[in-house]
Amino acid sequence: MNEQVKLPRLRLGVYPTPFYKLENISAKYGRNIWIKRDDLCGVALGGNKVRKLEYLLADARAQGCDTVFTTGGAQSNHAMLTAACAARLGMKCILILKQRGVTERLGNLILDDIYGAQVRFMDTDSYDDIYNEMRRMGEELAKEGRKAYAIPVGGSTPLGAVGYTECVREIAGQAAEGPASIRHLVSATGSGGTTAGLLLGAKLYLPGVKVTGMGVDDDPFEDIVPGLAAGAAELMGQSLDRTPDDFQIVYHVGQGYAIPNAEDTPSIEELARTEGILLDPVYTGKAWAGMLKLLWEGYFGNEGDIVFVHTGGAAALFAMELG
Repeated sequence: MNEQVKLPRLRLGVYPTPFYKLENISAKYGRNIWIKRDDLCGVALGGNKVRKLEYLLADARAQGCDTVFTTGGAQSNHAMLTAACAARLGMKCILILKQRGVTERLGNLILDDIYGAQVRFMDTDSYDDIYNEMRRMGEELAKEGRKAYAIPVGGSTPLGAVGYTECVREIAGQAAEGPASIRHLVSATGSGGTTAGLLLGAKLYLPGVKVTGMGVDDDPFEDIVPGLAAGAAELMGQSLDRTPDDFQIVYHVGQGYAIPNAEDTPSIEELARTEGILLDPVYTGKAWAGMLKLLWEGYFGNEGDIVFVHTGGAAALFAMELG
């Protein structure tokens, strides 16, 4: 391993987040299943985006920005966490969200308001339209002497992905104390940055561990994730030498992005009723249910422990019904 480049980082979350074996679930399924609770990161209702924002907002501050833009669906957990972190840093937050899904003042939209974010909806299916609007608004703000920083959907850039290499470093240390014999890391994949960071982190800190991204959207994550991971590796002064066994995307989208799957509801309820853990119906719930399906199908083989990375999103439970 080459000497790592230390990138600027703000300390926003409370780390390390909990890591433990799901005793009841493991007994039921006959396999050691562990959970990394990034839903308990200490910011808002928690979630994976905070690790990304520690690097992205550090970059924004270094550039002298006082305003941050980001985007997502109407109930975006990333947008809500960006609003929370921006408020803590004294930055103005402008959310330009797709006018899709639950746009009533429910779930994360209530939290966006509490954190003081300015929310605008755009009736478009294209993020390119939204990014163009961010550029236009940024130019208007510049005329007022302000400077804006644009964060893409999900914070999924190479710099954002660096945050999830740190998550794997944590897991490696916690697994040694567990003890856990990790063979698989599994997470929801909605924009690619978290899975990219897990892929690079596994290469750096858990060699031989396979990363499986449960695709909850139909973007070509087989290409997106390795590209982001390679970019993150370059930023860190590392290389990413992959093999076909290191990484795989398995899609579990159902009717569509941000639409709950009725077939996943029993798995969401089972985890709540056996371990006291809440999953949201469109990201972690789909990923968890998809992972259990793979387990039944023999995808994970017979050896080694499985780690599910809980990426948050519980506010969606208060905005939409389970499928």
